[in-house]
Amino acid sequence: MTGADAVVRSLEALGTDIVFGLPGGAVLPLYESLFAAEKLRHVLVRHEQGAGHAATGYAQASGKVGVCIATSGPGATNLITAIADAYLDSVPVLAITGQVGSPLIGTDAFQEADIRGITMPITKHNVMVRSAEDIPAAIAEAHHIASTGRPGPVLVDIPKDVQNEEFEFTWPPVMDLPGYKPNTKPHSRQIGQAARMIAQAERPVLYIGGGVLKAEAHEELLAFANETGVPVVTTLMALGVFPQSHPLYMGMPGMHGSVPAVGALQEADLLIAIGTRFDDRVTGDTDTFAPEAKTIHADIDPAEVGKIRQVDVPIVGDAKRVLSQLTDAFKDGKATTPKIGAWIERLNGLKERFPRGYDPQSDGSLSPQYVIETLSAEVGPDAIYVAGVGQHQMWAAQFIDFEKPRTWLNSGGLGTMGYAIPAAMGAKAGAPDKEVWAIDGDGCFQMTNQEITTAAMEGFPFKVALINNGNLGMVRQWQTLFYGGHYSHTKLGGDVYVPDFVKLSEALGAEAIRVTTEEEVLPAIKRAREINDRPVVIEFIVGEDAQVWPMISAGSSNSDIQYAMNIRPFFDLEESAGEAPEDIDDVVEIETEKGN
Repeated sequence: MTGADAVVRSLEALGTDIVFGLPGGAVLPLYESLFAAEKLRHVLVRHEQGAGHAATGYAQASGKVGVCIATSGPGATNLITAIADAYLDSVPVLAITGQVGSPLIGTDAFQEADIRGITMPITKHNVMVRSAEDIPAAIAEAHHIASTGRPGPVLVDIPKDVQNEEFEFTWPPVMDLPGYKPNTKPHSRQIGQAARMIAQAERPVLYIGGGVLKAEAHEELLAFANETGVPVVTTLMALGVFPQSHPLYMGMPGMHGSVPAVGALQEADLLIAIGTRFDDRVTGDTDTFAPEAKTIHADIDPAEVGKIRQVDVPIVGDAKRVLSQLTDAFKDGKATTPKIGAWIERLNGLKERFPRGYDPQSDGSLSPQYVIETLSAEVGPDAIYVAGVGQHQMWAAQFIDFEKPRTWLNSGGLGTMGYAIPAAMGAKAGAPDKEVWAIDGDGCFQMTNQEITTAAMEGFPFKVALINNGNLGMVRQWQTLFYGGHYSHTKLGGDVYVPDFVKLSEALGAEAIRVTTEEEVLPAIKRAREINDRPVVIEFIVGEDAQVWPMISAGSSNSDIQYAMNIRPFFDLEESAGEAPEDIDDVVEIETEKGN
């Protein structure tokens, strides 16, 4: 068979059922093979970036490796943003690119680009295949590397002549990866030391990142929390890995995290950090982050342990094994349950004092928080929610009630505008029986809305809650707070909303609904849920001045968190013990009366 046939056969043997791509000259032999493929479905995207994000959404929703295909030169370079996005969020993606013929490599041939060199910093591994007989092993190795250890994107570049070359195909190939041996088994001595430290702690907190979700360790996390009574905070990438209705759940920490979650980290005497990388959006100023806490840090990637914060007990291993063995240490009596009743009472006090809430828009316009809160209440925790990047992403993280893993997809590390629409399509492909909602902003939507057409033609009927405030909302918020209200090039619509998203969505093949009042929100959501033969876009026209609170300014101390404009709770163990300014009571009382 040909090298192109071998790519298809290899993917099928690895269990791949769908690929997202766009053909071009250097990858036409592979598309000839895809034309005859019986087990492998190809989804024709409208832009290669959409193929990459769709592969990411598929992987995040299904737990499998997402696969995307592009031709050489501009086709391959259009994948770069999606590859970088998958790299920073540790998503298993296999990107297959065509390359100009071997004799032309290095001659600046038509549509030639050194995609290996370009993507080396943003892939877990990449390779150019020089011989057709090497293709089965190259695809198998790429799939293995992408999906094991700390997951991530891998790129396989195949010259056109190699795709046409004939050879004798055999499977399975012999994989030769002598330098790749992820350590999944934690050291028992480190587990024991961590258990003893937890037993002695007075204010411990489980600081949980996306690595726990990727390790499918949600049941082990729940078991450990129940066994020890240690409170839990989950990062933006880990929402859903621990049920938010659980009494030990304190919320999401970080720049727009909840006061109880931020307070738990700031006042802790022990951080049990698992599958998280101490991202700057969580820590703020690292010199003032969790100042009195010792640190246990467990991660499957040894490069992350101790990279940002000095660690007292480092553990390298799979999160599922780490949590299971820590739980066993307490069950077997090797460690005693920590006595932390006063600590839990303190954090519950913060939950009562600083509830989730928002202020109505002063101009009477529709509040975006109300939209998302209503969506969550109506659709429920079984759906998959996919967010773009910006204010709507943070409101979704704050106002959707996540109870189950793999129900929250977003671009966390790279913060990629345009992620939501293609990723939602990929999520629907990976979990066809799930209801999928993309929560997008008008700025993000205008970057990748062409994939609505792909979804309409390919039969992926996901829904879109389009939060239209006529602005690049998060940038506008920063301009409001830090740049004197100088709205430099952030207004997208204004009094005249351009484009008309209802007409645009209909032209792309979707059903479209426009909502401007609270009374219209729930009926529109119900109507969208009844339509399952094509995508649905609901345009919610909201006020342009809505802001995301709480907030910690970039680079500031987490102790300087603002609960609302000019209202800041204090985290000072020695003096105020978390007491807030006097006027915070008035704000909480108002929000309680609103039922928020």
